[in-house]
Amino acid sequence: MLFCPFSTVFQNRLDKAMATLRIALRNVHRIVNTSAVSGRTTTVFRPQYGWVSTYFSTNISNTQPLNIDLSNEESKRRLYNRLLYRSKQRGFLELDLVLGKWVEEHIHSMDENGIKALVNVLDLENPDLWKWLTGQEQPPEAVTLNPVFSAVQQKVLKNLNNHSSLETRATPGRPWVRGWDDIKKGRDSPITGNQ
Repeated sequence: MLFCPFSTVFQNRLDKAMATLRIALRNVHRIVNTSAVSGRTTTVFRPQYGWVSTYFSTNISNTQPLNIDLSNEESKRRLYNRLLYRSKQRGFLELDLVLGKWVEEHIHSMDENGIKALVNVLDLENPDLWKWLTGQEQPPEAVTLNPVFSAVQQKVLKNLNNHSSLETRATPGRPWVRGWDDIKKGRDSPITGNQ
């Protein structure tokens, strides 16, 4: 298999385009469902850093904004369980572990604004969120100002500094492309990682 230096760049752009398309299709679905039910309005587009915002929070049915009701213990328990599930079951193992552990430790001490900030972080796309948390890419200002994102990023970077050597990390602004077998040298060794 030949290595093409443009393949990783193309793959990253394709991933971002697919994520944007998924968000746009989800928002179209919301518009159709909202117009089908009379008397209910839903904000879909918000002016953030992209043409379709990833800051739209939904409940399980994807038709109504998430209601944050901390008035009684039952509604708190349901909300905490829902957010804990969303943080542990993202489908991206590293984020499942990092976000799930952080949310489990901090959710009971959060107020309504903290929960809204957490929901905004949970609404971000996995590849982008992981690159922003690990410092591979610079996050947009709207994300950087989020207190939950800042706290999780601080924890991730602290763990990286304490438990990994600099050689094993991506340089800021560049994706991590080295593989576990980079140490092999010789005739059968890979040209670059993961080949």
